[in-house]
Amino acid sequence: MFLHGFSFTSDVWQRTDVTEFLREKRVPFLALDMPCGLKSKCQPRTRDVEVNVAVVRGALQNIFGGVAPIIVGASIGGRVALKYAAARFPVRGLPLLAPGRVLEESIVEAYSQFQFPVRIVCGSEDRIVSLEELRDLANRLPNGKLTVYEGAGHAAYLDNPERLGVIS
Repeated sequence: MFLHGFSFTSDVWQRTDVTEFLREKRVPFLALDMPCGLKSKCQPRTRDVEVNVAVVRGALQNIFGGVAPIIVGASIGGRVALKYAAARFPVRGLPLLAPGRVLEESIVEAYSQFQFPVRIVCGSEDRIVSLEELRDLANRLPNGKLTVYEGAGHAAYLDNPERLGVIS
């Protein structure tokens, strides 16, 4: 499942070619238009993380049933992905792209229980999310790893779309 950031819609994932790659490999996926997006077509729009987690949960249940997903989350979508996992919903992995506001007390306590891989990507020139905060996040996760794209900004995955498929 793909969760976009505040300034985007689900269409952003097509710009990375990752959705085309998954189609070619016949891997099922869902690029969800999130209520938290500024340009989202989803109504009603809301930045309330709990409401966004509920939307993700409902979509996953309706589309994939009880299968534990890999959730790719960018910026606020990454925060929603972390909250989803912190709520103890099953997850196989979290590739996170410059997730924001990730050290809030309400979710930090759950991080030590994450037994799945969490890969964090950010740009060295990100002016929205602090690199130090993302380093701290990676250190709090039992299976966390941080990758920094030199010279890239907040949407580092768009600055380097060819690298998105190799987050490991």
